[in-house]
Amino acid sequence: MTTTRGVETDGFLRAPFAWYGLDEAFTGPRRLMRVGTAADGSVRHGSLGHGDEPSIKSDAGTAEKERFTVVVTVAAHPVGGSGDGTGFLDATTVSSAAWLAGSGLLAHTWPAQLDHTLRDNWLDQQTETAFELADDLDGPAWTTLSLPVDGVPVPFHYRETEFGWVLAGAGPDVHIGAYGRGMSAYGLAFSQVKDLGPYS
Repeated sequence: MTTTRGVETDGFLRAPFAWYGLDEAFTGPRRLMRVGTAADGSVRHGSLGHGDEPSIKSDAGTAEKERFTVVVTVAAHPVGGSGDGTGFLDATTVSSAAWLAGSGLLAHTWPAQLDHTLRDNWLDQQTETAFELADDLDGPAWTTLSLPVDGVPVPFHYRETEFGWVLAGAGPDVHIGAYGRGMSAYGLAFSQVKDLGPYS
């Protein structure tokens, strides 16, 4: 979904759920990234960026210097789906957040040995793998760690990849996912965003 900054901000403001980001202990730059909508235009999920702006890097040495965490908030819906082909699960669950976080990390990943013509095939294969992993949160690819959400310890599913890390857990009335590079997931804490001003 490509939108102007104004429309993007409007999408975040229209969401019928609370957004989550890193808590006040994080003092670096913050930014709005994108929202995902259902076929009827309702906002279903979105991402808030923290730290460096993630970019697709073919130079592995440069990519390793990026330090960012992206927090994905997914509206909790026990039934129904987007119907718009975005690929996340019909009934939103923690797996939905894991899938969106995993595919988000892949969108900012480009193995140095691949050229432009091969990246699409690589991305398709890796995205399918990310979906399968998200659907098996109790499988061997995931470990668990406890991170604060609004000051309350919450269990998260966590996995590391050669491109970064992905985690997902349940927040109050939402599901929270995150992905990043260069910042340790173990020191993160999440909180409800009361004011989008620092992100816009």
